[in-house]
Amino acid sequence: MLKRILVFGYGVTCYAIFFATFLYAIGFVGNLFVPRAIDGIPAVPLWQALLVNLGLLGLFAVQHSVMARPVFKRWITRYIPKAAERSTYVLISSLALIVLFANWEPMGGVIWQVTDPVGQALLYGGFAFGWGLVLLATFLINHFDLFGLRQAWLYLIGRPYTALAFKTPALYRVVRHPLYVGWLFAFWATPVMTVAHLVFAVMTTAYILIAIRLEERDLMDAHPEYAGYRRRVPMLVPRLRKSRNPGNPAAETV
Repeated sequence: MLKRILVFGYGVTCYAIFFATFLYAIGFVGNLFVPRAIDGIPAVPLWQALLVNLGLLGLFAVQHSVMARPVFKRWITRYIPKAAERSTYVLISSLALIVLFANWEPMGGVIWQVTDPVGQALLYGGFAFGWGLVLLATFLINHFDLFGLRQAWLYLIGRPYTALAFKTPALYRVVRHPLYVGWLFAFWATPVMTVAHLVFAVMTTAYILIAIRLEERDLMDAHPEYAGYRRRVPMLVPRLRKSRNPGNPAAETV
């Protein structure tokens, strides 16, 4: 019983760290209420800042993708309980983001700046919409499973874990990856696009497009139905004409 309590406590702790990191990320990208944000006064030469920032983004991308692959999950569960695997992924992902936040280098320079109040309101609205969509998309597929709490809870009460069913939550009938659509809005919708923000947005967008390919390969292996769903429902941009039979999405792996 002690082991179950410890695993559950570990899962709750990992989730709390994730949620605090998520809130900080909003402030970091939006330059809101945080001590160290994406923009600021440059402290190092541009080339050095670029190398540091690319390295930080690369570290997060490698960690995020490698730990999400089934082969890594099979390896790590040889050393930790299966119920703690997802929480561990969430924890290491959060720590990678914290490292990025702490070491990010502002780069100066402005790519665009919208001064019209209506334009600013629309862009801030898009920014808020993106973060809201990210959270909504996780709850549509099962927020607590995605971040490891369901696994830890089932382990605590002695019930076997069952994988999420292949189902059709609302937004997943419109695009296959509404969660990633939310990230794109959150990263690109800004009235002031600096060089540092542009580097962040471009590199995270590139990572999202690569991650989708890796993720969908795993989803098709786990859910044969996904291949048909993939043919019928667009990846990120909704179609003007709806499919008559959009199929069912599988859970995101983030």
